[in-house]
Amino acid sequence: MNRIRIGIVGLRFGSHIAEEISASPGREWLELAGVCDFDAAKAQEIADRHGISRFTDLDALLADPSIPAIGLFTGPVGRAALIRKIIRAGKDVITTKPFERDPDAALEVLREAKQLGRVVHLNSPGPVPPMDIKTIRQWQEIHQLGRPIAARFDTWANYREQADGGWYDDSQLCPVPPIFRLGIYCINDLVALLGEAERVAVLESRLFTGRPTADNGQLGILFKNGALANVFASFCVEDGDYYRDSLILNFERGTIYRNVGANRPASRCELSLIKLVEGKPQRVEQVELLQRSGDYQWENFCRAVAGEKLEEEVMPEQIVAALRVITAMTAAANGSGTAIISS
Repeated sequence: MNRIRIGIVGLRFGSHIAEEISASPGREWLELAGVCDFDAAKAQEIADRHGISRFTDLDALLADPSIPAIGLFTGPVGRAALIRKIIRAGKDVITTKPFERDPDAALEVLREAKQLGRVVHLNSPGPVPPMDIKTIRQWQEIHQLGRPIAARFDTWANYREQADGGWYDDSQLCPVPPIFRLGIYCINDLVALLGEAERVAVLESRLFTGRPTADNGQLGILFKNGALANVFASFCVEDGDYYRDSLILNFERGTIYRNVGANRPASRCELSLIKLVEGKPQRVEQVELLQRSGDYQWENFCRAVAGEKLEEEVMPEQIVAALRVITAMTAAANGSGTAIISS
């Protein structure tokens, strides 16, 4: 399969994606062809580094017939409108989490993309379930674990950011920032594993950040099936063990652990299943995976752009279900601390 030529839009985060595409495994499927940013100096610097075209105007990039795919890495606010412009120009899109701040706008543009036959992918949720989510579902069925009961997710990093006037500084555009920026991965995972959510409860604090927004956050979620989940995310922990995305999933008859504990696996992801066997708790499954939830699925994007139908493709409604959790989280943070999720 020929590599797909791609242009990267939005270089605050897109510069990191440009590096990923230029290295393995991204370069096996995509050819970095151009970069676009309002900051002409930044765009020129990155274009020169990779020996590619530089754009400061999205329309000019979309007018280039040699670039059929766009990597859109601007902020989530108003992203649906940019995606609409891109797909109507006949280009395919890969973007990043969180997909949009407005769930209804997200659903509309995702449905329009399907009507136009255009590809719109993002890293979380990925276009198809990643291996860790697939494995959890398989174990739940094979080992007859029963109904999901509860989930706990933890992730952290060490950020000491300063205010810059961007969307990270606005609690309406970036609500409960650690959850919105890091915990969104787990919200997407939980929707995939537990279904639709019903209610949220929020706690947040501001400890070290130079921004006017929180750097420590916790989100509780009640799902419609009765399962409870807690998502903790923080920018305040300096231990070097960053972005662990630890997850504990309790079922009626067993518990699955993902990247839990002090020992770091050599792989990207370690899963274990504990359940009773003849009255004694035993580890009945353990696996290490090279891919996990949140990884960009470059190969699947390339195959979809080439016209291949992907099996188990994630539907727009699942993407939007997680965004509705974020909308309720914003309302909870602005109000009494709890909110019902609208459908």
